[in-house]
Amino acid sequence: MMKINLKNVGKRFNREWIFRHLDFTFQSAASYAITGPNGSGKSTLLQIIAGATIFNEGDIDYFLAGKKILSENVYSNISIAAPYLELVEEMTLTEFLHFHSKLKSWLPSFDAEKIISIINLEEAAQKQIRYFSSGMKQRVKLAQAIFSNVPVVLLDEPCTNLDEEGIALYKTLVNDHCKNRLLIVSSNDEQEYDFCKEIINIKNYKL
Repeated sequence: MMKINLKNVGKRFNREWIFRHLDFTFQSAASYAITGPNGSGKSTLLQIIAGATIFNEGDIDYFLAGKKILSENVYSNISIAAPYLELVEEMTLTEFLHFHSKLKSWLPSFDAEKIISIINLEEAAQKQIRYFSSGMKQRVKLAQAIFSNVPVVLLDEPCTNLDEEGIALYKTLVNDHCKNRLLIVSSNDEQEYDFCKEIINIKNYKL
């Protein structure tokens, strides 16, 4: 079981506070949504939780099975998909997924070939990712996050560039593979988080 505990967390850019005094505890087997208008700090908060961006005040503690995780080991327990994160476009899809599996293993019983089939990209398996459409790239980003064998999955605007079929696939992936993990979705589009049990509106933490 994974738990992430935020205590009085705040983030500012220059002298402007994006949010402050954020106290919240995220726990496994639950889904959370971080909402708010564009530019409100949703993505920034998600990056802070991922350990990819520093915060200016407060504390964040990570616990796995009741034991505190050292800050340098947080990354190995978290996967993230976001529009601003790039894929290795010189690789083929198959090469990229094999490369990713050396950094984070896949969920039990999954491998690159099975994942490619699930996201309906078999015909593009040997194509360089640079030639993928934006929707195809988004499917790959979601797959590498959701199928990684980690207790925490972070998804920032997960339906970006997805068509109707892609959105349906996204919801299937979440329903089938994220129920027993800690899932946090950052979005202001309700269809991306309508399954989440708890909503955090970033506007409630503005000065």
